[in-house]
Amino acid sequence: MTKPASQSSPAHVAFLLLDRFTLIAFSSAIEPLRLANRVAGRTLYTWQLVSEHGGSVKCSNGTEIAGTTKMDDLPNDALIVVCGGVDVQRATSAGVLSWLRKRARHGNRIGGICTASWALAKAGLLDGKRATIHWENFNAMAEEFTEVDLARTVFVVDGARITAAGGIASLDMILALIASSHGSDLANSVADQLVYSAIRTNRDTQRLSIPARIGVRHPKLARVIEIMESHIEDPISPSDLAEAVDMSTRQLERLFRRYLNRSPKRYYMELRLERARNLLMQTDMSVINVALAAGFTSPSHFSKCYRAQYDTTPYRERGAHGEE
Repeated sequence: MTKPASQSSPAHVAFLLLDRFTLIAFSSAIEPLRLANRVAGRTLYTWQLVSEHGGSVKCSNGTEIAGTTKMDDLPNDALIVVCGGVDVQRATSAGVLSWLRKRARHGNRIGGICTASWALAKAGLLDGKRATIHWENFNAMAEEFTEVDLARTVFVVDGARITAAGGIASLDMILALIASSHGSDLANSVADQLVYSAIRTNRDTQRLSIPARIGVRHPKLARVIEIMESHIEDPISPSDLAEAVDMSTRQLERLFRRYLNRSPKRYYMELRLERARNLLMQTDMSVINVALAAGFTSPSHFSKCYRAQYDTTPYRERGAHGEE
């Protein structure tokens, strides 16, 4: 049953577009507002596009969004949605942080989609709050902002702070906000307009299951990979991994070679190096601390393994990324 609107005047949403923001996350957030107005037959939502300096902003695929206004005063009841994307650390200037803190002091609800949760955390707006971020950035943010209670769900609503992972997770978030204000019937009608038949909640996780990701449905293999992914900083020996799923080390070896064409040791190393690469690109952690976070106690061994995997050293990787 449709719930009556909780407000007589339209709710206002300001989208703050950071440089190289992700277009799909932004469009998945703004389109449901337009459709909610259309389905309801009246203006439930108004919105504006904001950027640090006004004018046009380029998103991650090179498309430019024109017509944004400069960051300025907003109604205190407006919802601010920060749209992040590639290299959010560089896109989040001191001016952006100052404006977000100011708006938080004025009582605005503030959300972040895709990587913009990092910007909210950097501004101190997620201290003691539950939040989420795109899975690729999850570990880097967890390392940098220990005071944030990070979840791997598609979106999180914690009081006046709202965060959603990348891709179309912002659609799920906005549909939840529409349902909260105007009832599930309207939210479902908007989803129908978008040909979106599987609305996710704040309890749904971001990533596909391990069997779906690796294309293999073998419970023991999936369990071992799950253990590996949860023990990157403190790697577990092949014998202990095998024991955890009631197999011999030789059986585990055969299992990995049959389905993944590599040894458990090789697969585990690739997971650890992938974690290291993400931390190098997404944080300011020293190379030594990155090595430790990826389970390497020897910097020289880390550098050797990294070069073998990516044909460059961790130091050069960090330098090349900084020049982009």
